Amino acid sequence: MSSEDVTKLRNIGIMAHIDAGKTTTTERILYYTGKIHKLGEVHEGTATMDWMPQEQERGITITSAAILCQWKGYDISIIDTPGHVDFTIEVERSLRVLDGAIAVFDAVHGVEPQTETVWRQADKHNIPRICFINKMDRVGADFEASFESIVSSLSGSPVAIQHPIGFEDGFSGVVDLLTMKAIVWESEGFLEVEIPSQILDDAMLAREMMIERIAEASDDVMELFLEGKEVPLELLKKALRAATCANKLIPVLCGSAFKNKGIQPLLDAVIAYLPSPIDIPLVEGLSADDKEETLIRKRVASEPLSLLAFKLASDPFLGQLIYVRLYSGVLTSGQIALNTRTGKKERVQKIFRMEANQRKEIKEAKAGDIAAICGPKEIATGDTLCDIKHPIRFETVSFPQPVIYLAIEPKSSEDSEKMMKALDRLKQEDPSFDTKEDRETGQTLIWGMGELHLEIMVDRLKTDFSVGVNVGVPQVAYRETLEGTVKQKEVIDRQVGQAKQFAGVVIELESLQEGIENVFEDHTKAGTCPESLKSLLKTSLLGALSAGPIAGFPVISVKVKLLEILVEQNNFDPVCFQMAASLAVRNALFTGKTSLQEPVMKLEVLVPEDYTSNVMMDLSSRKAKVNQVSYKGHLQVVDAHAPLAGMFGYSTELRSLSQGRATYTMTFDHYETVSKKTLEQIKG
Repeated sequence: MSSEDVTKLRNIGIMAHIDAGKTTTTERILYYTGKIHKLGEVHEGTATMDWMPQEQERGITITSAAILCQWKGYDISIIDTPGHVDFTIEVERSLRVLDGAIAVFDAVHGVEPQTETVWRQADKHNIPRICFINKMDRVGADFEASFESIVSSLSGSPVAIQHPIGFEDGFSGVVDLLTMKAIVWESEGFLEVEIPSQILDDAMLAREMMIERIAEASDDVMELFLEGKEVPLELLKKALRAATCANKLIPVLCGSAFKNKGIQPLLDAVIAYLPSPIDIPLVEGLSADDKEETLIRKRVASEPLSLLAFKLASDPFLGQLIYVRLYSGVLTSGQIALNTRTGKKERVQKIFRMEANQRKEIKEAKAGDIAAICGPKEIATGDTLCDIKHPIRFETVSFPQPVIYLAIEPKSSEDSEKMMKALDRLKQEDPSFDTKEDRETGQTLIWGMGELHLEIMVDRLKTDFSVGVNVGVPQVAYRETLEGTVKQKEVIDRQVGQAKQFAGVVIELESLQEGIENVFEDHTKAGTCPESLKSLLKTSLLGALSAGPIAGFPVISVKVKLLEILVEQNNFDPVCFQMAASLAVRNALFTGKTSLQEPVMKLEVLVPEDYTSNVMMDLSSRKAKVNQVSYKGHLQVVDAHAPLAGMFGYSTELRSLSQGRATYTMTFDHYETVSKKTLEQIKG
């Protein structure tokens, strides 16, 4: 930090639906804070935060980028997150470590599907936020409708603290409802003037509604409001800040980032209403031992060191950069810290302040900082590093399961080794990306969250790692599951040379509700075998669910109960028991009734009315189930569920059907049993 006062630090994220204007808003923030001196544009591939070639080519944000800027004596650390559904893991792990967020909305569309997704992620981590209704200059922009969509579609209590002056191409400024002054933009500057007479009554009414909302969260404001007295400006701001930090209210502002309108008041709102690191409750963690007792850390430099590694990135010179959030203490170059997941000590060789793809080496980082480090070898996303004498483990980051895969193979023997190393690096960077080997063909399968996700990964293999690969066609990541309950006894009793091998287990497999991860339960009597063997059996039993009996896909939503362990002469041969456990699960799955599950996607298509019938007919041919059709402004919204298998290439087809005027969002919703016809096709 440039300031030693942690109260003058804001760690914020910019989040929104794709194309709402997150990166453009961030670019303007960097320009007006003096961080950059020339504006870059997303559509030109020159935006500061979209530095990856893949981002510049496509005009979208793929990876979250961090940067630090200053505004009126405050340090603002910003993370610009992706809006595309294939990269929600970037949003998830960024929100995990942030103190506040700006939610950006398109004034024409209001709340959009991915807005709801990132909003739920912010709710999950209890992130205070402010809203910026962007693109007020566009045809069809409607501040009131966008505000109402926030009220009706999202949790939380939004409160408008600005009122727009004009709309569409007549949008010229805003009324600050706290100071009751009009802010009008001219070129790149702005003027504070009296409120135009034609909107004064509307502004007065909007101010009264704002004070009423703040009064609901503040007894002091409520008292003055009920008495009909004027509420002092400082009391309003203080009450609004307290309510925002406590997630009781969400201030709403508006502007047009592309036209350089609304950014300065947005920055003022960030420092006025979003919390500093010490405004947030104490951070909780668990003890590093088996007791898992709750521990707390104050978010100050005087506490023992604790930090969370929330992102790993490849660096051509340093090998690996680890993005970290310091919750307490001070981290210095050369310091040794404990990784509580591995139990190993790791040396932090260097510390950096990241500015998009640029970095600046610093000597130390303090509580509240977001920085990057290099040095630790065995580290993964979600690991906790802490003071050796005061171990603590923070809750890790949760990752979604991949729903699509494709086969790749190296073009030459030289590319083979390079490809495996590159894939390992990509897996470390992105935990929602995975690789497996196809047992039948020997090909490498790469798994991801969508077609675009896999396309980006293949592109990175070729450009970032210079690996020549041949690429197959995307395939659906089916799953298998058990229906009902099945009990199985498995015994291995054989003579190997002079030694007799004996191991036996009795297990029961039970189906769980769809969407629940596989679980293990130990029902054996205490003291029947060493705890280390039980741990080994748990790993073997759950590991055997990686390939089902129908088509070799992973088995999901199953509870594995270990009922009994059979031994002879106190002989606990680990290898023998591993074999018994694997065979028990395999035979139980073949004995029981299993079914093949396919991923079903939630689909929302925004389409002009003239093309709705074409879109509906196409969805019907893809076996989609249309739930409802509604209106959003001048567009129709088609809400549907569709099997992922029928949705490949949909973006190209939709553009063709609507002359490029329709857009859609598709996210994984649930797994569903496949039809007999589909099952026969897969088996064939």
